Amino acid sequence: MVLPGMIGKYSSVVFALAFALGGCSFVSDAVFPGRGAGQDVEQSASANQGIQTAQSGATQVAANSAPIAPARPPALGNSSFNPPAVTPGVNTGTFVGQKVAQLRGELSQLQSNIVQQNQRLQAIREQLGGTSQRYHGTIAAISARLQVGTTPGNPVLVNQWNLAQAELDRLGSDINQMNSLANSVASDSAFAAFVLESTRATFGLSGAIDEDHRQLVILEDETNRTVVLIDRLLNELSEDVSRQTAYVGNERSNLTTLSLAIKNGELLGPSLGNRAFANAAPLSSSPPQAANASNRNSQFANRRPLVVIRFDRPDVPYEQALFSAISRALEQRPQSQFDLVAVAPNRGSPAEVALNTSRSKDNAERVLRSLNDMGLPANRVQLSSSSSAEAFTNEVHIYVR
Repeated sequence: MVLPGMIGKYSSVVFALAFALGGCSFVSDAVFPGRGAGQDVEQSASANQGIQTAQSGATQVAANSAPIAPARPPALGNSSFNPPAVTPGVNTGTFVGQKVAQLRGELSQLQSNIVQQNQRLQAIREQLGGTSQRYHGTIAAISARLQVGTTPGNPVLVNQWNLAQAELDRLGSDINQMNSLANSVASDSAFAAFVLESTRATFGLSGAIDEDHRQLVILEDETNRTVVLIDRLLNELSEDVSRQTAYVGNERSNLTTLSLAIKNGELLGPSLGNRAFANAAPLSSSPPQAANASNRNSQFANRRPLVVIRFDRPDVPYEQALFSAISRALEQRPQSQFDLVAVAPNRGSPAEVALNTSRSKDNAERVLRSLNDMGLPANRVQLSSSSSAEAFTNEVHIYVR
Protein backbone atom coordinates (compact mmCIF):
# COMPACT_ATOMS: atom_id res chain seq x y z
CA MET A 1 0.00 0.00 0.00
CA VAL A 2 1.43 3.37 -1.03
CA LEU A 3 0.82 6.02 1.64
CA PRO A 4 -0.15 9.64 0.78
CA GLY A 5 2.73 11.97 0.13
CA MET A 6 4.98 9.18 -1.10
CA ILE A 7 4.49 9.65 -4.81
CA GLY A 8 7.66 10.38 -6.74
CA LYS A 9 9.77 9.22 -9.60
CA TYR A 10 10.46 5.93 -7.85
CA SER A 11 7.14 5.54 -6.08
CA SER A 12 6.88 1.97 -7.34
CA VAL A 13 10.23 0.88 -5.95
CA VAL A 14 10.35 0.02 -2.25
CA PHE A 15 13.68 -0.70 -0.57
CA ALA A 16 14.33 -2.94 2.36
CA LEU A 17 18.11 -2.58 2.40
CA ALA A 18 18.63 -2.45 6.16
CA PHE A 19 21.59 -0.99 8.00
CA ALA A 20 22.03 -2.39 11.46
CA LEU A 21 21.46 -0.12 14.42
CA GLY A 22 21.66 -0.76 18.12
CA GLY A 23 18.90 -3.17 19.09
CA CYS A 24 17.97 -3.80 15.43
CA SER A 25 20.31 -6.58 14.44
CA PHE A 26 17.36 -8.68 13.28
CA VAL A 27 16.97 -6.37 10.29
CA SER A 28 20.52 -7.05 9.15
CA ASP A 29 20.01 -10.76 9.68
CA ALA A 30 16.87 -10.62 7.57
CA VAL A 31 18.56 -8.93 4.59
CA PHE A 32 21.92 -10.67 4.91
CA PRO A 33 21.14 -14.14 6.31
CA GLY A 34 23.79 -15.87 8.35
CA ARG A 35 25.41 -12.73 9.77
CA GLY A 36 26.16 -12.55 13.44
CA ALA A 37 25.46 -9.62 15.70
CA GLY A 38 29.11 -8.67 15.61
CA GLN A 39 29.04 -8.50 11.80
CA ASP A 40 26.28 -5.94 11.51
CA VAL A 41 26.95 -3.12 9.13
CA GLU A 42 27.46 0.35 10.56
CA GLN A 43 24.98 2.89 9.29
CA SER A 44 26.40 5.84 7.39
CA ALA A 45 25.03 9.28 6.67
CA SER A 46 24.97 8.64 2.94
CA ALA A 47 23.00 5.47 3.48
CA ASN A 48 20.39 7.43 5.44
CA GLN A 49 19.96 9.79 2.50
CA GLY A 50 19.95 7.14 -0.24
CA ILE A 51 17.92 4.27 1.19
CA GLN A 52 15.30 4.11 3.91
CA THR A 53 14.96 1.14 6.19
CA ALA A 54 12.20 -1.40 5.85
CA GLN A 55 10.88 -0.49 9.30
CA SER A 56 9.80 2.95 8.11
CA GLY A 57 7.74 1.39 5.33
CA ALA A 58 8.63 4.42 3.23
CA THR A 59 8.99 4.41 -0.50
CA GLN A 60 12.46 5.07 -1.88
CA VAL A 61 13.00 8.26 -3.81
CA ALA A 62 16.43 7.67 -5.31
CA ALA A 63 18.67 10.57 -6.13
CA ASN A 64 21.04 10.41 -9.05
CA SER A 65 24.21 8.56 -8.24
CA ALA A 66 27.24 10.69 -7.56
CA PRO A 67 29.61 10.79 -10.48
CA ILE A 68 32.03 7.92 -10.29
CA ALA A 69 35.40 8.45 -11.88
CA PRO A 70 36.07 5.84 -14.59
CA ALA A 71 38.75 3.32 -13.93
CA ARG A 72 42.13 4.62 -14.96
CA PRO A 73 43.79 2.58 -17.68
CA PRO A 74 46.66 0.45 -16.42
CA ALA A 75 50.06 1.98 -16.93
CA LEU A 76 52.10 0.62 -19.80
CA GLY A 77 55.73 -0.28 -19.39
CA ASN A 78 58.12 2.53 -20.27
CA SER A 79 61.36 0.63 -20.81
CA SER A 80 63.32 0.94 -24.02
CA PHE A 81 65.22 -2.12 -25.19
CA ASN A 82 68.34 -1.23 -27.15
CA PRO A 83 71.09 -3.88 -27.13
CA PRO A 84 74.73 -2.76 -27.22
CA ALA A 85 76.60 -3.29 -30.48
CA VAL A 86 78.45 -6.55 -31.02
CA THR A 87 82.19 -6.25 -30.46
CA PRO A 88 84.00 -6.79 -33.78
CA GLY A 89 86.63 -9.54 -34.00
CA VAL A 90 89.57 -10.58 -36.18
CA ASN A 91 89.77 -13.54 -38.49
CA THR A 92 92.26 -16.00 -37.04
CA GLY A 93 92.09 -18.36 -40.01
CA THR A 94 91.18 -21.39 -37.87
CA PHE A 95 88.02 -23.48 -38.06
CA VAL A 96 87.01 -22.24 -34.61
CA GLY A 97 87.65 -18.67 -35.77
CA GLN A 98 85.24 -19.21 -38.68
CA LYS A 99 82.64 -20.58 -36.24
CA VAL A 100 83.08 -17.51 -33.99
CA ALA A 101 82.52 -15.20 -36.99
CA GLN A 102 79.34 -17.14 -37.88
CA LEU A 103 78.02 -16.87 -34.29
CA ARG A 104 78.89 -13.15 -34.24
CA GLY A 105 76.81 -12.66 -37.39
CA GLU A 106 73.87 -14.53 -35.86
CA LEU A 107 74.08 -12.37 -32.71
CA SER A 108 74.18 -9.21 -34.86
CA GLN A 109 71.03 -10.35 -36.70
CA LEU A 110 69.34 -11.14 -33.37
CA GLN A 111 70.12 -7.69 -31.99
CA SER A 112 68.86 -6.08 -35.20
CA ASN A 113 65.57 -7.89 -34.65
CA ILE A 114 65.42 -6.57 -31.08
CA VAL A 115 65.92 -3.00 -32.29
CA GLN A 116 63.05 -3.36 -34.76
CA GLN A 117 60.81 -4.96 -32.13
CA ASN A 118 61.60 -2.17 -29.67
CA GLN A 119 60.65 0.45 -32.25
CA ARG A 120 57.43 -1.40 -32.94
CA LEU A 121 56.69 -1.64 -29.22
CA GLN A 122 57.14 2.10 -28.67
CA ALA A 123 54.86 2.84 -31.63
CA ILE A 124 52.15 0.54 -30.24
CA ARG A 125 52.43 2.17 -26.81
CA GLU A 126 52.03 5.64 -28.33
CA GLN A 127 49.06 4.43 -30.32
CA LEU A 128 47.49 2.86 -27.22
CA GLY A 129 47.94 6.07 -25.27
CA GLY A 130 46.21 8.17 -27.92
CA THR A 131 43.33 5.72 -28.30
CA SER A 132 42.88 5.54 -24.53
CA GLN A 133 42.74 9.34 -24.24
CA ARG A 134 40.08 9.60 -26.94
CA TYR A 135 38.05 6.80 -25.34
CA HIS A 136 38.10 8.32 -21.86
CA GLY A 137 37.36 11.78 -23.23
CA THR A 138 34.24 10.43 -24.91
CA ILE A 139 33.15 8.51 -21.80
CA ALA A 140 33.70 11.60 -19.64
CA ALA A 141 31.51 13.69 -21.96
CA ILE A 142 28.71 11.11 -21.80
CA SER A 143 28.91 10.81 -18.00
CA ALA A 144 28.90 14.59 -17.55
CA ARG A 145 25.78 14.94 -19.68
CA LEU A 146 24.02 12.12 -17.86
CA GLN A 147 24.95 13.61 -14.51
CA VAL A 148 23.05 16.85 -15.16
CA GLY A 149 20.17 14.92 -16.71
CA THR A 150 19.08 14.37 -20.28
CA THR A 151 16.32 12.83 -22.36
CA PRO A 152 16.05 9.02 -22.55
CA GLY A 153 17.86 7.68 -25.58
CA ASN A 154 19.46 11.02 -26.43
CA PRO A 155 20.78 10.52 -30.01
CA VAL A 156 23.82 12.70 -29.31
CA LEU A 157 24.82 10.41 -26.45
CA VAL A 158 24.06 7.35 -28.56
CA ASN A 159 26.45 8.66 -31.22
CA GLN A 160 29.11 9.34 -28.58
CA TRP A 161 28.60 5.83 -27.19
CA ASN A 162 29.20 4.40 -30.67
CA LEU A 163 32.42 6.44 -30.92
CA ALA A 164 33.54 5.12 -27.52
CA GLN A 165 32.78 1.59 -28.67
CA ALA A 166 34.90 2.14 -31.79
CA GLU A 167 37.81 3.46 -29.70
CA LEU A 168 37.55 0.46 -27.39
CA ASP A 169 37.68 -1.81 -30.42
CA ARG A 170 40.85 0.00 -31.47
CA LEU A 171 42.30 -0.67 -28.04
CA GLY A 172 41.55 -4.35 -28.59
CA SER A 173 43.28 -4.18 -31.98
CA ASP A 174 46.33 -2.56 -30.37
CA ILE A 175 46.45 -5.35 -27.82
CA ASN A 176 46.35 -7.88 -30.65
CA GLN A 177 49.39 -6.15 -32.16
CA MET A 178 51.13 -6.50 -28.80
CA ASN A 179 50.28 -10.19 -28.77
CA SER A 180 51.74 -10.59 -32.24
CA LEU A 181 54.87 -8.75 -31.14
CA ALA A 182 55.16 -10.97 -28.07
CA ASN A 183 55.04 -14.06 -30.30
CA SER A 184 57.83 -12.63 -32.43
CA VAL A 185 59.93 -11.86 -29.35
CA ALA A 186 59.32 -15.38 -28.03
CA SER A 187 60.69 -16.77 -31.30
CA ASP A 188 63.81 -14.61 -30.96
CA SER A 189 64.15 -15.74 -27.36
CA ALA A 190 64.40 -19.34 -28.51
CA PHE A 191 66.93 -18.35 -31.16
CA ALA A 192 69.00 -16.42 -28.57
CA ALA A 193 69.09 -19.51 -26.34
CA PHE A 194 70.32 -21.53 -29.34
CA VAL A 195 73.10 -19.00 -30.07
CA LEU A 196 74.19 -19.05 -26.44
CA GLU A 197 74.35 -22.85 -26.33
CA SER A 198 76.24 -22.93 -29.63
CA THR A 199 78.75 -20.41 -28.27
CA ARG A 200 79.37 -22.48 -25.18
CA ALA A 201 79.70 -25.66 -27.23
CA THR A 202 82.32 -24.00 -29.44
CA PHE A 203 84.71 -23.90 -26.48
CA GLY A 204 84.99 -27.68 -26.75
CA LEU A 205 86.07 -27.71 -30.39
CA SER A 206 89.70 -28.63 -31.09
CA GLY A 207 92.06 -26.56 -33.22
CA ALA A 208 91.42 -23.22 -31.50
CA ILE A 209 94.04 -20.65 -30.56
CA ASP A 210 94.00 -18.28 -27.58
CA GLU A 211 92.55 -15.45 -29.66
CA ASP A 212 89.61 -17.67 -30.62
CA HIS A 213 88.79 -18.34 -26.96
CA ARG A 214 89.20 -14.66 -26.08
CA GLN A 215 86.66 -13.72 -28.74
CA LEU A 216 84.38 -16.55 -27.61
CA VAL A 217 84.38 -15.20 -24.03
CA ILE A 218 83.36 -11.75 -25.26
CA LEU A 219 80.73 -13.27 -27.54
CA GLU A 220 79.30 -15.37 -24.69
CA ASP A 221 79.01 -12.32 -22.41
CA GLU A 222 77.27 -10.27 -25.09
CA THR A 223 74.93 -13.14 -25.92
CA ASN A 224 74.08 -13.52 -22.23
CA ARG A 225 73.22 -9.82 -22.02
CA THR A 226 71.09 -10.13 -25.13
CA VAL A 227 69.20 -13.10 -23.65
CA VAL A 228 68.51 -11.10 -20.48
CA LEU A 229 67.32 -8.13 -22.55
CA ILE A 230 64.96 -10.33 -24.56
CA ASP A 231 63.58 -11.87 -21.35
CA ARG A 232 62.90 -8.39 -19.94
CA LEU A 233 61.19 -7.37 -23.18
CA LEU A 234 59.08 -10.52 -23.19
CA ASN A 235 58.08 -10.13 -19.52
CA GLU A 236 57.10 -6.49 -19.95
CA LEU A 237 55.09 -7.32 -23.05
CA SER A 238 53.32 -10.15 -21.22
CA GLU A 239 52.43 -7.88 -18.30
CA ASP A 240 51.16 -5.13 -20.61
CA VAL A 241 49.02 -7.54 -22.60
CA SER A 242 47.58 -9.12 -19.44
CA ARG A 243 46.70 -5.80 -17.78
CA GLN A 244 45.32 -4.21 -20.94
CA THR A 245 43.22 -7.26 -21.80
CA ALA A 246 41.62 -7.28 -18.35
CA TYR A 247 41.07 -3.53 -18.54
CA VAL A 248 39.38 -3.67 -21.95
CA GLY A 249 37.16 -6.52 -20.73
CA ASN A 250 36.05 -4.41 -17.76
CA GLU A 251 35.43 -1.41 -19.97
CA ARG A 252 33.22 -3.48 -22.26
CA SER A 253 31.07 -4.25 -19.22
CA ASN A 254 31.05 -0.56 -18.31
CA LEU A 255 29.93 0.34 -21.83
CA THR A 256 27.04 -2.11 -21.58
CA THR A 257 25.93 -0.46 -18.33
CA LEU A 258 26.44 2.98 -19.87
CA SER A 259 24.13 2.05 -22.74
CA LEU A 260 21.41 1.31 -20.18
CA ALA A 261 22.05 4.69 -18.56
CA ILE A 262 21.72 6.43 -21.94
CA LYS A 263 18.51 4.54 -22.58
CA ASN A 264 17.10 5.83 -19.28
CA GLY A 265 18.66 9.29 -19.52
CA GLU A 266 20.25 9.07 -16.06
CA LEU A 267 23.68 8.17 -14.72
CA LEU A 268 24.07 4.75 -13.11
CA GLY A 269 27.76 4.10 -12.60
CA PRO A 270 30.38 1.52 -13.61
CA SER A 271 29.39 -2.06 -14.23
CA LEU A 272 28.47 -4.01 -11.11
CA GLY A 273 30.60 -6.88 -12.34
CA ASN A 274 33.81 -4.85 -12.22
CA ARG A 275 33.66 -4.07 -8.52
CA ALA A 276 31.39 -6.73 -7.14
CA PHE A 277 33.11 -9.95 -8.02
CA ALA A 278 36.82 -9.24 -8.22
CA ASN A 279 37.33 -11.24 -4.99
CA ALA A 280 34.09 -13.15 -5.01
CA ALA A 281 33.89 -16.65 -3.60
CA PRO A 282 33.69 -19.34 -6.30
CA LEU A 283 30.26 -20.62 -7.11
CA SER A 284 29.36 -24.20 -6.39
CA SER A 285 29.35 -26.32 -9.52
CA SER A 286 26.37 -28.34 -8.31
CA PRO A 287 22.94 -27.26 -9.57
CA PRO A 288 20.56 -25.62 -7.12
CA GLN A 289 18.21 -27.88 -5.25
CA ALA A 290 14.70 -27.95 -6.60
CA ALA A 291 12.04 -26.55 -4.33
CA ASN A 292 8.30 -26.55 -4.63
CA ALA A 293 6.25 -23.37 -4.38
CA SER A 294 5.21 -23.85 -0.77
CA ASN A 295 8.77 -24.43 0.41
CA ARG A 296 9.99 -21.43 -1.56
CA ASN A 297 7.24 -19.24 -0.15
CA SER A 298 8.10 -20.29 3.39
CA GLN A 299 11.80 -19.66 2.66
CA PHE A 300 11.18 -16.06 1.62
CA ALA A 301 8.50 -15.46 4.26
CA ASN A 302 11.19 -15.23 6.94
CA ARG A 303 13.45 -12.93 4.93
CA ARG A 304 13.19 -9.22 4.34
CA PRO A 305 13.52 -8.27 0.67
CA LEU A 306 16.29 -5.96 -0.40
CA VAL A 307 14.11 -4.39 -3.09
CA VAL A 308 10.41 -4.53 -3.91
CA ILE A 309 9.37 -3.25 -7.34
CA ARG A 310 5.63 -2.74 -7.79
CA PHE A 311 4.49 -2.75 -11.42
CA ASP A 312 1.33 -0.77 -10.75
CA ARG A 313 1.65 1.31 -13.91
CA PRO A 314 3.35 1.07 -17.31
CA ASP A 315 7.06 1.87 -17.63
CA VAL A 316 8.03 1.86 -13.98
CA PRO A 317 11.42 3.71 -13.79
CA TYR A 318 13.18 1.30 -11.45
CA GLU A 319 16.68 0.99 -12.94
CA GLN A 320 18.42 3.84 -11.08
CA ALA A 321 16.98 2.84 -7.71
CA LEU A 322 17.72 -0.82 -8.36
CA PHE A 323 21.32 -0.06 -9.29
CA SER A 324 21.81 1.96 -6.10
CA ALA A 325 20.39 -0.79 -3.89
CA ILE A 326 22.40 -3.61 -5.48
CA SER A 327 25.56 -1.48 -5.37
CA ARG A 328 25.19 -0.84 -1.65
CA ALA A 329 24.51 -4.49 -0.95
CA LEU A 330 27.63 -5.52 -2.87
CA GLU A 331 29.73 -2.95 -1.03
CA GLN A 332 28.90 -4.83 2.19
CA ARG A 333 29.25 -8.34 0.79
CA PRO A 334 30.93 -8.54 -2.64
CA GLN A 335 30.28 -12.29 -2.84
CA SER A 336 26.50 -11.89 -2.43
CA GLN A 337 24.09 -13.70 -4.69
CA PHE A 338 20.47 -12.76 -5.21
CA ASP A 339 17.04 -14.37 -5.42
CA LEU A 340 14.69 -12.63 -7.83
CA VAL A 341 11.07 -13.58 -7.13
CA ALA A 342 8.09 -12.75 -9.34
CA VAL A 343 5.12 -12.20 -6.99
CA ALA A 344 1.59 -12.26 -8.41
CA PRO A 345 -1.56 -11.31 -6.46
CA ASN A 346 -3.59 -14.36 -5.56
CA ARG A 347 -6.93 -12.63 -6.10
CA GLY A 348 -9.87 -12.89 -8.48
CA SER A 349 -10.90 -15.69 -10.77
CA PRO A 350 -8.54 -18.49 -11.82
CA ALA A 351 -8.14 -16.80 -15.21
CA GLU A 352 -7.13 -13.51 -13.57
CA VAL A 353 -4.66 -15.31 -11.31
CA ALA A 354 -3.11 -17.07 -14.31
CA LEU A 355 -2.87 -13.78 -16.22
CA ASN A 356 -1.24 -12.01 -13.26
CA THR A 357 1.23 -14.88 -12.84
CA SER A 358 2.26 -14.62 -16.49
CA ARG A 359 2.68 -10.84 -16.25
CA SER A 360 4.69 -11.05 -13.04
CA LYS A 361 7.09 -13.52 -14.68
CA ASP A 362 7.52 -11.15 -17.63
CA ASN A 363 8.31 -8.34 -15.21
CA ALA A 364 10.85 -10.49 -13.38
CA GLU A 365 12.58 -11.38 -16.63
CA ARG A 366 12.70 -7.67 -17.50
CA VAL A 367 14.34 -6.89 -14.14
CA LEU A 368 16.80 -9.76 -14.69
CA ARG A 369 17.79 -8.31 -18.07
CA SER A 370 18.32 -4.94 -16.42
CA LEU A 371 20.60 -6.53 -13.80
CA ASN A 372 22.58 -8.22 -16.55
CA ASP A 373 22.93 -4.90 -18.38
CA MET A 374 24.24 -3.40 -15.14
CA GLY A 375 26.99 -6.01 -15.12
CA LEU A 376 25.55 -8.52 -12.67
CA PRO A 377 26.33 -12.01 -14.06
CA ALA A 378 23.29 -14.17 -14.66
CA ASN A 379 24.74 -17.00 -12.56
CA ARG A 380 24.56 -14.73 -9.52
CA VAL A 381 20.77 -14.42 -9.74
CA GLN A 382 18.23 -17.19 -9.18
CA LEU A 383 14.81 -16.59 -10.69
CA SER A 384 11.59 -17.97 -9.22
CA SER A 385 7.89 -17.12 -8.94
CA SER A 386 5.32 -17.01 -6.19
CA SER A 387 1.84 -15.70 -5.36
CA SER A 388 0.61 -13.70 -2.43
CA ALA A 389 -2.81 -12.84 -1.06
CA GLU A 390 -1.33 -9.62 0.38
CA ALA A 391 -0.18 -8.26 -2.98
CA PHE A 392 -2.53 -5.91 -4.83
CA THR A 393 -0.45 -5.69 -8.00
CA ASN A 394 2.34 -7.56 -9.71
CA GLU A 395 5.62 -7.23 -7.83
CA VAL A 396 9.24 -8.31 -8.12
CA HIS A 397 11.11 -9.00 -4.86
CA ILE A 398 14.90 -9.24 -4.68
CA TYR A 399 16.57 -11.01 -1.73
CA VAL A 400 20.22 -11.26 -0.77
CA ARG A 401 21.69 -14.67 -0.04
